[in-house]
Amino acid sequence: MATPYDRIPDRRAIVRRRALEDALAHLVEDVSPGADLPRPQVLALLREALATGRTEIRRRFEEPGPLKNDGPAVLMATSFLMDQLIRVIFDFAEAKAYPAANPSAAERLSVVATGGFGRGEMAPLSDIDLLFLRPYKQTPRGEQIVEFMLYLLWDLGLKVGHATRTVEESLRYAERDHTIRTALLESRYIWGDRELFDELMKGYTAKISAGDGRDFVEAKLGERDQRHTRMGDSRYVVEPNVKEGKGGLRDLHTLYWIAKYLYRVNEPAELVAKGVLTRDEARHFSRAERFLTTVRCHIHYLSGRADDRLSFDLQREIATRLGYQDRPGSRGVERFMKHYYLHAKTVGDLTRIFVAALEDSRRRKPRLAALWQTLRPRQLDGFRLDGERLAAASNDQFEKDPVAILRLFHVAQENGLDIHPASLRLITQNIRLVDRLRNDAEANRLFMAMLTSRHDPETTLRRLNEAGVFGRFVPDFGRVVAQTQHDMYHTYTVDEHTIRAIGFLARIENGTLKEDHPLSAEVVHKILSRPVLYLAVLLHDIAKGRGGDHSMLGADVAMALGPRLGLSDSETETVAWLVRYHLAMSGTAFQRDLMDPKTIDTFAALVQSPERLRLLLVLTVCDIRAVGPAVWNGWKAALLRQLYNAAERVMSGGTLSGGRVERMKAVQAEVAQHLSGWTDAEKEEHFARGYAPYWLSFPIDTLARHAELVRRAERDRQPLAIEHRIQPDRSVTEITIYTLDTHGLFARLAGAMAISGANIVDAKIFTLANGMALDTFWIQDLEGKPFDGPQRLARLAARVEISLSNRLDINRELEAQKSSWPKRDRVFTVQPRVLIDNGASDTFTVIEVNGRDRPGFLHVVTRALTRLNLQIQSAHITTYGERAVDVFYVKDLFGLKVVNADKLKQVAAEVEKSIRAFDARFEPAMKAAE
Repeated sequence: MATPYDRIPDRRAIVRRRALEDALAHLVEDVSPGADLPRPQVLALLREALATGRTEIRRRFEEPGPLKNDGPAVLMATSFLMDQLIRVIFDFAEAKAYPAANPSAAERLSVVATGGFGRGEMAPLSDIDLLFLRPYKQTPRGEQIVEFMLYLLWDLGLKVGHATRTVEESLRYAERDHTIRTALLESRYIWGDRELFDELMKGYTAKISAGDGRDFVEAKLGERDQRHTRMGDSRYVVEPNVKEGKGGLRDLHTLYWIAKYLYRVNEPAELVAKGVLTRDEARHFSRAERFLTTVRCHIHYLSGRADDRLSFDLQREIATRLGYQDRPGSRGVERFMKHYYLHAKTVGDLTRIFVAALEDSRRRKPRLAALWQTLRPRQLDGFRLDGERLAAASNDQFEKDPVAILRLFHVAQENGLDIHPASLRLITQNIRLVDRLRNDAEANRLFMAMLTSRHDPETTLRRLNEAGVFGRFVPDFGRVVAQTQHDMYHTYTVDEHTIRAIGFLARIENGTLKEDHPLSAEVVHKILSRPVLYLAVLLHDIAKGRGGDHSMLGADVAMALGPRLGLSDSETETVAWLVRYHLAMSGTAFQRDLMDPKTIDTFAALVQSPERLRLLLVLTVCDIRAVGPAVWNGWKAALLRQLYNAAERVMSGGTLSGGRVERMKAVQAEVAQHLSGWTDAEKEEHFARGYAPYWLSFPIDTLARHAELVRRAERDRQPLAIEHRIQPDRSVTEITIYTLDTHGLFARLAGAMAISGANIVDAKIFTLANGMALDTFWIQDLEGKPFDGPQRLARLAARVEISLSNRLDINRELEAQKSSWPKRDRVFTVQPRVLIDNGASDTFTVIEVNGRDRPGFLHVVTRALTRLNLQIQSAHITTYGERAVDVFYVKDLFGLKVVNADKLKQVAAEVEKSIRAFDARFEPAMKAAE
């Protein structure tokens, strides 16, 4: 009798069952009946057979040959190997471990594979699911055989899920539990009493799968929805779970279970004859399954465990193994992940198609006529209303009127309806018709109406994207569908990020996110053109993955697309400007000193108008929010508000520069009003300590708190005074330190904070006229939240004190902590880069340092700047996943900007050298730790 295993070439090279049985028989031939078996030797033979088989299967998969990168072949071969070992162990247990001259009918036992093993699709390191089937009440000998087998399998290092039941128990449990029903649906006879298994299958067909299957289908689809929610409900996450994630293998398995349960098929290809899938769709099913299975096999082999998460550290290696090579402007790992997401999307398409076919087939059954009568189709704007879903009026509607494709989505959006899967399938079959619509005025009007609708544009755009219409109608968007960026900053693919950004814009506009974004929720209603804002958000990343500056390339796309979508020339120009400068506001807010008048003047000169400022603010917020769930925080919100308000003040005729002495005097006068209990002499003494930049760098209440801190420290002769203020609304803790200014103070403080688990996000450094340093740091914990908790703050203060007394070896502490650093951070390499800008500030040289973010990075950079005899006034720290961008405002020892060209070159070279030395020191240790 032919079996699927017949397709495995040279099976004996994997395992020789007869030879293994003979070896075991020879091992125990001299063992007397009733005597103990030589278990260690038995286990050694089985372990060798298992290792030999696994090695051969992996060799075929990884080495050049017909089975290279053939995931399904690995699954089948692994199932075959396990089958043979289980058969050998079963026979050995029956004949040698617990022999019986004349076994009774009650001692019959059948070994059945369930789950993926039952399908004959066992991944390299997956669990084995077994059902030990007995006729009725278990006998002592039967229990002994089962126990003997399980212990041997466990000792071989295999994970075994098992159950021992009678046929009657199995059927009874299957009636109540859909999980058990599914397991039996996939069950396969391995060895033992075949009649027991056949009896189980006959009872299963008669009792379990004889109904219409509605409860089973609903249960399986419900399980799928719950699993999607648990896994993040998006197939476009950067580290997807190949098995359990949305669009993964488990979704294909769900379709397989339903198909087998309802249509009695064993292969997806058989659904073509049933009229459920077309040949092309069945081919897509097989391709997606093969790709995902192959990736899963690589994950198992590379990780050495039954792990199904396609993590960063595996993506690049698997891409290489599958032949994805880097090309100019295109990384192989990003093309590999794009193909992964496209296959995951295919799985989603197949799910919709299958469910539609399922509903149609069930509707034709007479006994369900009463149910479907309540869902009798009605008409709505030229389409059929099928329950709560909108459907095409006829199978040729789109051929006769291609614009109806877009109109279908628009009518569904305006009426809060879903779209029938059968109509989505019809669109897929007619997708080429969308090409004709790009220059159709009505089609473009409908698209803009959907984009700017007040009825959930995010869901509609996602539907358009899932159906393949979006990328066809806007080919530039089609280029970023499933486009990924191999880094830790971007959580989603470019298309998913963009659609989510539109969702955030809609929620800001309708007031849902008013508490999170009060300023944006206010200014969005002052914007003159909603189409400009929505189109800018849609296009801001449209040119990613093209190898150039995506902002500049995206502006060109906007200029070409705007008129087509009905925007005027001025509106199109504004959209293009927003796309071109969509990173300007975040870059300025997070990487520049917002108390430096030149910063605000430069930004205001770029933006030029209050309308553009409003547009840019909302675009920036939506962009950051859509990057990932942990990227936005109160600190970023506060910086953006500060920049917006300062720029608006300048554009409204105000000024932040000029009259410096007058502004300083005005600030001091306000501070004086907060210093109750101070004599005039004490106030004058304190005001004389700070230079003008200090008085113009903080709010009045902060300056008053500083004054009290300095007064107490001077009165009590404290060599070190530390004060903290937790600011939950800004997601930071403000740390103020007053101590003697010494060379390298910033570097030592940065090191102490690094080893305490604090991330510095901003810092202002001032030396007062009395030679004391008054430094303020804004810090967060490793999750981007305020660094709080009495114990943590006390430990931080203690380490600062030890560091300032030169009793803390920061490098040694970092060395001791490196094993706790996240492993996935080690996957990425960020080449250090130092950029120096002497035009960003009138009084400081601005140094931007890029490198891989890790504990101690800021300490290394500031120590290098200290060695170069540079004074740091402020530091602005931003991280983008694994990349750190630290910006420093510095002067030389004489308090002047660094203008000497040779000195500037030396600064860049020495800082880069220090970072490379730091990387080299920790890289070998980190790789060894992996």
